[in-house]
Amino acid sequence: MASGQEIIKRVLAVGAHPDDLEILCAGTLAKFAQRGVQVIMAIATDGSAGSMVIPPKELAEIRRREAENSANILGAELYWLGGYPDELIFEDIPTRLMFADLIREARPDLILTHDPHDYHPDHRVVSRLMFDASFLSGLPNIKTDHSAHPGVQPLYYFDVLSGLNFVPTEFVDITETSEIKSKMLGCHESQLKWLKDHDGINALDFIDIMAHSRGLQCGVTLAEGFRCEPSWGRMRPCRLLP
Repeated sequence: MASGQEIIKRVLAVGAHPDDLEILCAGTLAKFAQRGVQVIMAIATDGSAGSMVIPPKELAEIRRREAENSANILGAELYWLGGYPDELIFEDIPTRLMFADLIREARPDLILTHDPHDYHPDHRVVSRLMFDASFLSGLPNIKTDHSAHPGVQPLYYFDVLSGLNFVPTEFVDITETSEIKSKMLGCHESQLKWLKDHDGINALDFIDIMAHSRGLQCGVTLAEGFRCEPSWGRMRPCRLLP
């Protein structure tokens, strides 16, 4: 039987906003990249609501550049879905097909995305879209720009902000990749300022505290937590996370 690392050649991580992946799973993405796995980072919305002073169109352009800079640190492919305005993404037929086509184009062996019970409405919508689209993407009779991606991929939910109501089923030791995670988040200068002004949060301190907390739970210095979607067809008899 093949090991998890032999199975996983391409991993698709999908976040609702341009900084979500950096905050919630960048340490794990860095470990995948170090092991030769192709990392694909997809961003659902344009992040245009996250400022008190920068107009939406200008902010969307800034946040795309920041996301590109972050992805470049890993050598990751970046998919900027961008047509969905921040705070206003909803589930409908065109959006579900768009997400199915994302999966078909990325052709991942593993998908990481938001927990369906996350605090943020955009996070919840993206989580549901990825669950639905990852089934839909394998059906040849459903037509999109790209051909069907066979099978139903394993789906893992990454942690939520502050860890409230999220109980990980697996942990990834990010002690050796935490600096990369911080460097990636540091690319999102506009969002670091927004979180400070709007929420009173130093985001770099925030991710360090979270990583220490999850690390304490699993016996390492720094960790990220994940939960496997426990549906039929999603499970594999080996560890898939690095």
